[in-house]
Amino acid sequence: MTPASSPDAVTTRRRFMTGLAAAGAAASASQPFEARAADTKPFRIDVHHHLTPPLYAAELVRRKIGGQEPTLDWTPTKSIDDMDKGGTATAVTSITTPGVWFGNAQEARDMARICNDYAAKLRSDYPGRFGIFASIPLPDVDGALREIEYALDTLKADGIGVLTSFGDKWLGHPSFEPVWAELNRRKAVVYTHPTTANCCRNLLPEVNVAIIEFATDTSRAIADLVFSGTVAKFPDIRFIFSHAGGTMPFIVERFTRLPLLSPELNKHLPHGVLYELQKFHYDVAQAAHPGALASLTKLVRVSQILFGTDFPYRTTLDHVKGLAAFGFSQDDLQAIGRDNAVKLMPELKAA
Repeated sequence: MTPASSPDAVTTRRRFMTGLAAAGAAASASQPFEARAADTKPFRIDVHHHLTPPLYAAELVRRKIGGQEPTLDWTPTKSIDDMDKGGTATAVTSITTPGVWFGNAQEARDMARICNDYAAKLRSDYPGRFGIFASIPLPDVDGALREIEYALDTLKADGIGVLTSFGDKWLGHPSFEPVWAELNRRKAVVYTHPTTANCCRNLLPEVNVAIIEFATDTSRAIADLVFSGTVAKFPDIRFIFSHAGGTMPFIVERFTRLPLLSPELNKHLPHGVLYELQKFHYDVAQAAHPGALASLTKLVRVSQILFGTDFPYRTTLDHVKGLAAFGFSQDDLQAIGRDNAVKLMPELKAA
């Protein structure tokens, strides 16, 4: 018999342990990805997750606003089921486009309150599973200021949600300055979601506007906030931009060169263009693929990237798979999946 301490015995044990580890890895890899994700304790925080209050759904139907089937079919159970399949602990909910503004200020105020109260009840009904990005009735500035107070002070929302544009006004429009001043005073998180600007509806009737215009309008909103000087003037607002910043990371050189072509813009950029772009946070909803991630990760640190899914338009597993396939380290996946959101919104830590 070979002594347990002999070189041959040690080699044999090493081979055995190596083979055992390889077998375990192979068995794990042979499991469906969905099963492995579901077996993981939920930890992710999804910052791009939509809800549909029944009265909001009824309003969309009444106004015959098309293309809203996933929104209209949403239920809390569907959200929870999708979150559980992909290992998401908490989803911070928001209303998606077209938002709450349909042209009448009082109606928009009423609908924002309905949506925010519903989101608060959802959070209460499912402790730890949902957060709130509250809707505000922009471009009604007075109504928006009142709803910010209610949402943040009474409902304890995690942040405020806005669209990238309202008709022919983007987020850097001077009329919105009182809103940014208040949100800056509060050091609020502001989540942005794209929509279609008046300029660009039905340009390609056979192509849904979300395919091109949403990413483009996100880039317009970023440009307007940066080059108007809004973000430099109100530096304590923590902005989140959807879909990895739209097309902006890909065309960032055009952003950085603009002050060279128009030097008067430098008065709005005391720290430069890149400083502002790299302060923002960006979610990976609909962007967990090599093209978007390669561009985004060349622009910003992993600390600025947040997990998002765009549910019910996409699934959690879509994005878990995409991030894993991109080759992020486990530490980076943990940061994107949860830790960065907790640093931004510490109240989510208990989820």
